[in-house]
Amino acid sequence: MSTSTPAAPPATSAAEVRPSRPSASNRRDRRARDRRRFATRSLLNLFLLVGAFTMIVPFLWMIFTSLKSPAELALFPPTFWPQEWRWENYPEALAAAPFHIYFRNSFIIAFSHTAITLVFASMAGYALARIPFRGREWIFMGIVAMLMIPTYSKIVPQFLIVRFMPLFGGNDILGQGGTGWLNSWWALIIPGGLSASAIFLFRQFYLSLPKELEEAARLDGLGEYRIFAQIYTPLVKPALATVGLLTFQDSWNNFLWPLLVTTSDNLRVIQVGLAVFQQLEGTAWGYLMAGTTLATVPMVLLFLFCQKYFVQGFANAGIK
Repeated sequence: MSTSTPAAPPATSAAEVRPSRPSASNRRDRRARDRRRFATRSLLNLFLLVGAFTMIVPFLWMIFTSLKSPAELALFPPTFWPQEWRWENYPEALAAAPFHIYFRNSFIIAFSHTAITLVFASMAGYALARIPFRGREWIFMGIVAMLMIPTYSKIVPQFLIVRFMPLFGGNDILGQGGTGWLNSWWALIIPGGLSASAIFLFRQFYLSLPKELEEAARLDGLGEYRIFAQIYTPLVKPALATVGLLTFQDSWNNFLWPLLVTTSDNLRVIQVGLAVFQQLEGTAWGYLMAGTTLATVPMVLLFLFCQKYFVQGFANAGIK
């Protein structure tokens, strides 16, 4: 019985194994592409550097101004670096007004607005994105139309609603005879508790999630609320961080509305409290900048902790 030996693989020449060397024209084209890519990247970095410089200079100016003496603040031309670092501006600014009450009020209002927005705006966004019902598109178009209304054009109607709120603040059933919600936590929390932009952002995020998750959850017997709370909402953490941070920032920096609806010092917020340094005879710029720097610290810390989800949220906001 004869045995056949396997055929030997064909011999490969060294010329076939060695990679072909790029031609001179290919090397020139590659060097030209590298030069163009380097020029484009350098130009982009230059624009980003100019943008970052433009953003950070006012912030540094505020901090350095808060550490200058009144005599140095009166110099012309003004100095950038403090000649004398006057750290006493911070405790003296805090002693000029009850800032602990202002900080407490701002935190309560901003936290309440954030909690209300995250709960109700996520529910509304989920309903508009995942639950089919009659008139859903019309409601969504109405919310989009609300995005185009300027904020300050709503101040007067909101003030009249708060002022003539029935059965509050001594008002009768027709809203007459008292002050309504003026000078109360209701006026500070309820009108700014929900925004159309938050509903819009949540709808976009819920639309980006696959429908197969919903179908599998229904096959497992889950109801609509459990699908919303246990399946879809844990997948939109970037949306929660983005909307939460934007809502907290808007509420923390709000000045006009708390000024209009409150007169009691116990209900003043930090942005209104800073006005104590602006008097008719002049402005105490050192104290004002010290108070403003302290008011900025919570927002900076919040952004640093939520930066990852915040950037991811903005990047995914326009998926659908």
